[in-house]
Amino acid sequence: MSDVYEAVTSRRAVRGFTDRPVPEEVLERVLSAAAWAPSASNLQPWNVYVVTGAPLAELKKRAGERVASGDPWDEPEYEQYPPALKSPYRERRSAFGEQRYGALGIPREDLEARQRAASANWDCFGAPAALFCYIDRDLGPAQWSDVGMYLQTVMLLLRAEGLHSCTQMAWAKYHKTVAEVLSPPDGLILFCGMSIGFEDVTMDYARTGRAPLDETVTFVGDH
Repeated sequence: MSDVYEAVTSRRAVRGFTDRPVPEEVLERVLSAAAWAPSASNLQPWNVYVVTGAPLAELKKRAGERVASGDPWDEPEYEQYPPALKSPYRERRSAFGEQRYGALGIPREDLEARQRAASANWDCFGAPAALFCYIDRDLGPAQWSDVGMYLQTVMLLLRAEGLHSCTQMAWAKYHKTVAEVLSPPDGLILFCGMSIGFEDVTMDYARTGRAPLDETVTFVGDH
């Protein structure tokens, strides 16, 4: 049981990977086990593509060219955040941005530097493996929740293998480019990408905090 706690507390969004290859058998082992993640009525609504080697290099190249040319993002297929994010979510998002870019030495007003840092998303932060998760566009919020539980299961199993990850909704902004390389069926929406690899421990990072328990959890009963 303690190993589960360790996996949960050591999992974080790593944004710096080495180029050390991730063995295919490890990814197969992780994804075979992750298939046991819960889903309502066992629909298993995740559709996953695992990309390495030349196809991933091609995808990074195409995305990088779009970033460099200032090509606008693709028309969104789902809303990542409500247009007017209310409290306390607005403050949490703002605090994350301040901590993320503050750790990189980028002041709030330096938008160009922030954009350069954000562009590393589309290089998968140097990771040698990536996962792209699609969901059928005809499915609803409950199935999107199931996909989230599946992805969390994948990330925890990666920790058991000594690997790290970073989920990236940023890839949905270039979903047409991803589709050029992966050729998914028309009925699928790209939810997110996930960079997978061995952490580059030479890179500094600031781990984002969490809200106090009493802000998010209410105990009801005798205690």
